[in-house]
Amino acid sequence: MASGFNRNIGMLLLGLWLVLTGLSGLVALGLPAMLMAVLALIAGVLIIVGR
Repeated sequence: MASGFNRNIGMLLLGLWLVLTGLSGLVALGLPAMLMAVLALIAGVLIIVGR
């Protein structure tokens, strides 16, 4: 159960990162690069741990 939970959170964060990355390309959002990098890193780790 915990594995599925980690995978779901990882996929949710990945989706959020993809949406924010897409929006920042269309509109000047002013999101710090460090925030986007940390979000991508956490999503990747949670997806890998969930396998």
